[in-house]
Amino acid sequence: MPKTPASKPARDTSSEIDAGLVREIALLLSETDLSEIEVERGDLRIRVARQAYAPAPVATAATYVAAAPAAAAPAPASAAPAAPEHDHADVLKSPMVGTVYLRPSPDSKPFIEVGAHVTEGQKVLLVEAMKTFNDIVAHKSGTVTALLVEDAQPVEYGQPLMVIA
Repeated sequence: MPKTPASKPARDTSSEIDAGLVREIALLLSETDLSEIEVERGDLRIRVARQAYAPAPVATAATYVAAAPAAAAPAPASAAPAAPEHDHADVLKSPMVGTVYLRPSPDSKPFIEVGAHVTEGQKVLLVEAMKTFNDIVAHKSGTVTALLVEDAQPVEYGQPLMVIA
């Protein structure tokens, strides 16, 4: 009996990602100024996240990443105004993603202000993450020369919060 060539298995299109859908989700992410969004349809899950970078001297670009089992969606680079340059040792960066608070409660005065002298280990602000308020302390002693965030502002991991010179 002659052998017949094995037929190719049918291509499983259920796991393929619609690149247009990923682009649409990335656009939604950009328009709403969210840092990530996740969409589920049946067995398909698409997560698109924008990774924030510290401001560059000339421009900042956001990168969009699609995960499991999606393909990356390209994002246009956006120009940002030039940021003042600071010595890296002077910049206090956020140790986590969350919401920054410059005062212990809405009715209280701020922990610190520009021009205030702080000592290493002194509480200078709070970052709320997952309904937990985390003390953020000065990484060195010195004078606060710039606050780079506003009260109740969302912050990303590694984002500069203030300058202590």
